[in-house]
Amino acid sequence: MIQQVLKGDSASFRMLVERHQNLVFTIAFRITGKREEAEEVAQDVFLKVYNNLAGFEGTAKFSSWLYRIAYNTALTKIRNRKEEVKTLDGFELSSTSMNSAVLNEAEQVFTKEYLDKAINLLEPDESTLITLFYLSEQSLEEIAQVLNIEANAVKVRLHRARKKLREKLELIG
Repeated sequence: MIQQVLKGDSASFRMLVERHQNLVFTIAFRITGKREEAEEVAQDVFLKVYNNLAGFEGTAKFSSWLYRIAYNTALTKIRNRKEEVKTLDGFELSSTSMNSAVLNEAEQVFTKEYLDKAINLLEPDESTLITLFYLSEQSLEEIAQVLNIEANAVKVRLHRARKKLREKLELIG
């Protein structure tokens, strides 16, 4: 598909965008905490991807490369904002991440809201780790490429993020 985009096939690029836009937005939203900024970041990300696709070497997965661009673009956005990062309610978690088959519909809604509130209480880096690992199902190595850190550091940070998430769940529970 990447080769088709490089040949000028706009339909292939549209397919790439459609395939990854939700997670790019989620990463941006988790970091910026503002819907409007996350939308701007997502647009900037796909513009950067389009303009730099020829430079994609293929040594990592395309999704890892894309999510790294999203992560860095969102961080740049909040650095330029120079104000405290705040999170907002309203992000819906994927039902597949919560074993929804065993929950009835009312429990699913409650669980999503409950978990979302707890994730929103985490620091942006922590919520991004949780999002990449559980929603995007990225491996530790892929997340390490996105964050530009060692896989062992990702494992440690993810462990800490899960521990903090557990504390937040107990706090709001």
